[in-house]
Amino acid sequence: MADLDPALTVRGLRVAYGPIHAVRGIDLDVASGELVALVGPNGAGKTSTLAAIAGLTRAQGGTIEFGGRSVAGVAPEDIIRAGIALVPESRNIFASLSVEENLRLGITIRRDRAAAASDVEAQLDRMPILRQRLRQAAGLLSGGEQQQLAIARALVSRPKLLLLDEPSLGLAPRMVDLVFEIVAELREQGTTVLLVEQNASRAVALADRAYVLRTGRVVRSGSSADVLASGALTDDYLGADSDDPAFATEASRP
Repeated sequence: MADLDPALTVRGLRVAYGPIHAVRGIDLDVASGELVALVGPNGAGKTSTLAAIAGLTRAQGGTIEFGGRSVAGVAPEDIIRAGIALVPESRNIFASLSVEENLRLGITIRRDRAAAASDVEAQLDRMPILRQRLRQAAGLLSGGEQQQLAIARALVSRPKLLLLDEPSLGLAPRMVDLVFEIVAELREQGTTVLLVEQNASRAVALADRAYVLRTGRVVRSGSSADVLASGALTDDYLGADSDDPAFATEASRP
């Protein structure tokens, strides 16, 4: 970490929904080229953290810096232009549009049209099922195919930081394996990724470093090996925080 340039620096982040405190002063860093896992039980504040970084939720306190510049309070479209792309848990696929039209939405912020078209082709090569479904309405895709489309759409924007929120959620085991293969390939290519994932052990094993959240606070952080060896992924840490008021808000977010 010390030898890498910081991409994302979060200090004292607080997120609340009325009286519900979902994120309670967390610090985290993602260096350029790193894959960092953010894990924890339902209601821990993981999705709220990504939403604040992406500008979808306004933070009540703390700082968010990307590339050395503050992005706290910046409009989501400007955060995308700054180089942060979010693949949300809900995927946000436009069901009535074709796969190709969804992918083209990912390159609307780019002016290098020839390079953008090349990047679309690269993602179709990476996820060949999307090429087969190119003219098909996205709403007719399976859950795994929609997740591939959501990831591809984010990648064609050529992000400097990719935020992935629960990419394997609700997928069949074969699709879960495929999603993890894609994430592993992105890591090998040096893509900077902040990954929120329900499959905590598998996500941490794949990551360079990890943060474990519980009730809106970081309860453990360190290298992948250190977090795995610490016992921080046991049920004591990852059991659902159903008794915490943040649980109802976080668990019900789309």
